[in-house]
Amino acid sequence: MRLLILGGTAFLGRAVATHALSAGHEVICAARGRSGSVPPGAQLVPVDRDDPDGLAVLDGGQYDAVVDVSRHPLHVRRAVAALAGRVGHWGFVSTGNVYADDSTPGQRAGTAPLREPLPAEKDDVALELENYGPAKVACERSVLASGVPALIARVGLLVGPRDPSGRFAYWPDRLARGGEVLAPGDPADPVQWIDARDVAAFLIAAAQRRLAGVFDVVGAPVPRAEFLAGVAAGVRGEREQPRLTWVPQAFLAEQAVNPWAGPRSLPLWLPLPEYGGFLTRDASAALAAGLTTRPVSDSARDTLAWLADHPEGLERAGLSAEDEAKVLAEWHAHQS
Repeated sequence: MRLLILGGTAFLGRAVATHALSAGHEVICAARGRSGSVPPGAQLVPVDRDDPDGLAVLDGGQYDAVVDVSRHPLHVRRAVAALAGRVGHWGFVSTGNVYADDSTPGQRAGTAPLREPLPAEKDDVALELENYGPAKVACERSVLASGVPALIARVGLLVGPRDPSGRFAYWPDRLARGGEVLAPGDPADPVQWIDARDVAAFLIAAAQRRLAGVFDVVGAPVPRAEFLAGVAAGVRGEREQPRLTWVPQAFLAEQAVNPWAGPRSLPLWLPLPEYGGFLTRDASAALAAGLTTRPVSDSARDTLAWLADHPEGLERAGLSAEDEAKVLAEWHAHQS
């Protein structure tokens, strides 16, 4: 299979390229090349998608499949037009942020309401964070209207090596250090994630089969206690397991601990019930279509190994050791 990846130098795009190469496919990565290098064996074609003619360098090429990870509707519309008639399958990586209802658990891709697409007049390349979901809706519509067999993969929280967000890496790092660990919310609160390498495998298999449709590409939700136990097993092995201290969300909010991501945050924690549907997507359709998910212990082990050489992977999210100790001390004082 001759595969064109629009991207391919960072996190998920690079994982797709790596998996395709390992499966024996020819891989062409069209990217600026500023986010990193392509994996050995892939061909880098430098392109600037901000340029209206940025994809002209690809003129004349035929591709069995394309994988695009863009968040910019303008980029996607240009790609659909530039590659018209020369692509056998289109895989577009979307997101759970396209959904309008974050509170209802167990929603499915085929029936869940979507956000309104980003209007064309706001369709530039300097998107604000609040436009991320609407922009992806607009991207999806362009791909689905292309007439090419298309897979829309609405991925959940991506984890694994090379993740620049720190949203998952915080937990392998913290649980590897052991001791008393601040665990947010309730042990039974559901969480949901997907390793980027498993998304890559699904995208490549879908391209080979020309699988079309819209899927929530994410693992089945599990209780947070099970998630943390799996991470600990991956990074500690037979060593003594950390002591988890569960702190309710109301107290965390009082202590100015932020949910999900960013400074002074606890990743994979979201307020309930308002986000009760965000980490409980019904992934059964993707699983039935061939998605396989690795144990979180494997993702945690591999992420911790990557962090050894890339400590910057922890810079964007999580609590510092000092902040965690202060919140735990306040919680114990509150309990006494």
